[in-house]
Amino acid sequence: MTIKEQKDSCFSGKILVCPLRGHWTSFRLVDEFGDGKPYGGLHYSVIDSIGQEYTGRLDGEGFAKVENHYRGPVVLIMDKRYNGLDQPYEQLIKREYYPLPITELQFRAEQTRFFHDDGFRREHNPAIKDADVFVQVEVRDLVREGAHLPPVVQRFHEPQSSLLRAMSELGIGPEVPFGIALSPNQHNVLEVRPMRALRPMLSTDDSFCALNLYQLALMATLSYTDFAQDPREKPLDKVRFPEDPSIGNLFGEALANYRENWRIDKHQRDRYYPLYEDVPYSKRLEILPFDPTLYAQNHPDKGKDQEHPANQHFFDDQKDGGDTQAFICHHDEVVLISVRGTASLKDAVRDVHALQVPFEEGVGRVHKGFYSAFQAISNFVRSYLGRFYVDQKIIICGHSLGGAIALLLAEALRRSTTQKYNILLYTYGAPRAGDSTFVEGAADLVHHRMVNNNDPVPGVPAPWMNANWKVWVPGLAMTVVSGYGLLVFGAGLVRVGGDPYQHHGRQQHFMPVSFNAKEWSAVLWDPDCESIEKAACTAMLEKTRQGDMPVRDGLLAQLINYTDHMMVASYIPFAWATLRRWQQTQETGASVVTEREYDVVDIALAVLKQKLHEYAQRVRYNEGPRGATKDESATIDALYKERDRLTRTRKRLQNLRYNGLTLADVYGSAAQSPEFTGSVERWFKHAENRRLEQYAMIPRQLDDGLRLARKPLDIDSIS
Repeated sequence: MTIKEQKDSCFSGKILVCPLRGHWTSFRLVDEFGDGKPYGGLHYSVIDSIGQEYTGRLDGEGFAKVENHYRGPVVLIMDKRYNGLDQPYEQLIKREYYPLPITELQFRAEQTRFFHDDGFRREHNPAIKDADVFVQVEVRDLVREGAHLPPVVQRFHEPQSSLLRAMSELGIGPEVPFGIALSPNQHNVLEVRPMRALRPMLSTDDSFCALNLYQLALMATLSYTDFAQDPREKPLDKVRFPEDPSIGNLFGEALANYRENWRIDKHQRDRYYPLYEDVPYSKRLEILPFDPTLYAQNHPDKGKDQEHPANQHFFDDQKDGGDTQAFICHHDEVVLISVRGTASLKDAVRDVHALQVPFEEGVGRVHKGFYSAFQAISNFVRSYLGRFYVDQKIIICGHSLGGAIALLLAEALRRSTTQKYNILLYTYGAPRAGDSTFVEGAADLVHHRMVNNNDPVPGVPAPWMNANWKVWVPGLAMTVVSGYGLLVFGAGLVRVGGDPYQHHGRQQHFMPVSFNAKEWSAVLWDPDCESIEKAACTAMLEKTRQGDMPVRDGLLAQLINYTDHMMVASYIPFAWATLRRWQQTQETGASVVTEREYDVVDIALAVLKQKLHEYAQRVRYNEGPRGATKDESATIDALYKERDRLTRTRKRLQNLRYNGLTLADVYGSAAQSPEFTGSVERWFKHAENRRLEQYAMIPRQLDDGLRLARKPLDIDSIS
């Protein structure tokens, strides 16, 4: 008898001509350890070759058997929605925007763990020995809606997808394009891949910690990449994020599939791994699903109003004539916002537009270029928070121009009259963004401001452009443009009237300390004075005759050494070195600053204080017969105030000499996470995090009393 004759004799559409019942199929769901208990009690649905449905629940060992079904393979479906009360699942299921179709199976799979620490599939599950047929499945294989689920990972034991397709082509079985085909009259074992994800470990404490210093340096750098959604616009049925590195790839694919990515810049050579924590998939930093059949706002018919992950998580106002770029995503505890720094000529134009304008969302006046960038991004951020903010900590970060925009954004959100936001801000190499009135009004905003060695960008815009510009920095704005080198804009930035520009936030300064040609270290501390971060500009000005404006060639030569401002070349390595050094300090019980380092830095501060005093005296000596002019008086006043701040800075340094570090100093609130130990151990498994790095090492203490550096810091060059 031919196959066609067999089919014609047994089927009429989906009605069997003769009863061919009496067949059975058994199956069991197990985790990667071969245990079926995690899936015990789950509801299942099995559909046989004529569409007959059999329902039930798995027993306590994850086992079930369907008896007396019609001849042929059957299809297993486990699509029952989760109806528990556990957070954040209930919140995700019931939220107004993009509610997630979370199933009981997904919830259970999120409670299981990988056999291998790196999430790589296990090839030999102990449950294989009890199976006639063994397959490795994903939750998405068994449920109807899977757009919110991670992409499928390569498996050693593929499901019988060809059998499922054949059933569909023959017009038998269920009329749904999902489910797993089970072999009849055999015992089928299905290993369900755990639904675990990785997310960057962050502290939600307001206090500064080395963990956030490092992690947010990576996230700030990631903002320079593209979101890289494929297709970029007008997607039809699904989206992908294949490009690595990219924002979409990291959060939408790599971390969702438990893969530890380290690339956050396409030109990056050294590997800097974030510290990742292992979390249930629903607690990852979420990239919204795209499913036009489930979410009307995803439908291509929406045209320019169509929503998709790229325009919900990624902001770029190029089409509106600007070039501000940022990304935003969230999980149940944190909303993360990262704002990109200068990366184009349009950004550069904003950098130099230093006219002060009113900060309409608060008090004081702010840099017009930075304010226009903030205004461009404001509605995008507020719209996202309006949809997905549920009392999380809002952590904002940014580098350079991105740091200035991030400051204005953070202060505007802090002053919101419609919602009480809990905000934490970290910036890297950020210029001044507002005047003294703005800074005073934003005093309650928690802001940790990082400055690396002699980074020149935090020195602009100059605070006293109409007073002591001859002391601090010429009227210029320096912009580093990716791909184009260094652009220097001078002239036309002298402030006329109004309050001076000031820095906001608690400064954290990374200071290399050289002891001799072969031995050096580095200290991260929080000097109260601003002279430290402007040491390079100060030194340049001191070398000019009688305080005149530096010659253009000399100034350009000074600013060409801009690498202290770069993220991959400088800020990330210094943040990594600080984290490693603080880890060592906490483990050994040592102080943050050794006696040897204290002596070096203290002498350098004493030299700087004396130079400030001498310059103030010289200005006073040069007063005309009618006394000091308004500008001269302002210069003298600023110099003496800075000298007083140096006194407080030396006291802070002295306190560091006796202070040890706690776990909270190093890791903040993350030290209390149940996954903390595993996260740190995972990080140290990478050889890059065990390497010896001079900046990360605690300098040895000499017994011969030789504690002074050959060159006590860069700021000694002003002598």
